[in-house]
Amino acid sequence: MRADRILLAHGSGGTMMRELIEDVFMGRFTDPALLKMDDAASLDVSGGRIAVSTDTYVVQPVFFPGGDIGRLAVCGTVNDLATSGATPLYLTVGFVLEEGLAVEDLRRIVETMAASAEEAGVRIVTGDTKVVDRGHGDGIYINTAGVGVLRDGVDLSGRYCRPGDKVLLSGTLGDHGIAVISVREGLAFSTDITSDAAPLNRLTAAVLEAAPDVRCFRDPTRGGLSSTLNELATASGVSITVDETAVPVRDQVRGACEMLGYDVFQVANEGKMVAVVPPEQADAALKAMRRAPYGEDAEIVGEVAEGPAGKVYVATGFGAKRIMDMLVGEQLPRIC
Repeated sequence: MRADRILLAHGSGGTMMRELIEDVFMGRFTDPALLKMDDAASLDVSGGRIAVSTDTYVVQPVFFPGGDIGRLAVCGTVNDLATSGATPLYLTVGFVLEEGLAVEDLRRIVETMAASAEEAGVRIVTGDTKVVDRGHGDGIYINTAGVGVLRDGVDLSGRYCRPGDKVLLSGTLGDHGIAVISVREGLAFSTDITSDAAPLNRLTAAVLEAAPDVRCFRDPTRGGLSSTLNELATASGVSITVDETAVPVRDQVRGACEMLGYDVFQVANEGKMVAVVPPEQADAALKAMRRAPYGEDAEIVGEVAEGPAGKVYVATGFGAKRIMDMLVGEQLPRIC
């Protein structure tokens, strides 16, 4: 690693985060399930197969348009399980509370978590609470872990993308990241921009039913669509080209990104899903995605090609092509 101390950029989902994972964690944590680098680990157990995932949420502010840290924690872990093709069943929750946090704020967050878990059809079955000194916790941090079950024959991974495959996106980009930054920076827009945080397990199940040979799902959270596609291209040894004109983006989000100097492809999302599917199943997958909850704005946005390996391109509306780089550094601190 270039840095000898942890920086905010090491949590961005971009190149510095990948270097940290590869240089520090993967050198010592060598279980084959972990080394696949998917969002959830698929494991064989007595009587079947399960998926397991964990995540920690440190968003600031903890309340934002369209959600809060509680909804983010439940939906994020449900979606990580869903990327493996699993049916999420159980969640654990761990709270790190800062001295001075208002009990009413905590109650509001817990209520949101309960409602989000009910919407997703999962059970919160165990938890833990710790309190840290004032000034050492940003109010509240939440860790969640999830367990789901996998049907026989379901084996998804970012390593399985093949030339000719189509890339689907379940909806508009950038809503969550811009909603959070608008509150944090006190920005006012002419129309409301709200977080897209949502559980997508029913959407992925519908796509799997319609397109049983799905290669992989990924939720484009930290680092946005660009980091997600770069990870897939690298893992599979392929290239991916995105049609810029096909990517759905709300006008107000696009305008906010232009005003703030952000690349919308690098802005975080918490209620969107990327699917890579064989070309002959792409139309069926798209129809299923559009019929599912939170998928009405879905589009086919790109295609996989043979090479050069690990490269992602954007075909612009002007007939040009440019590289879609993975996020470098920190663009939007603490958005999940």
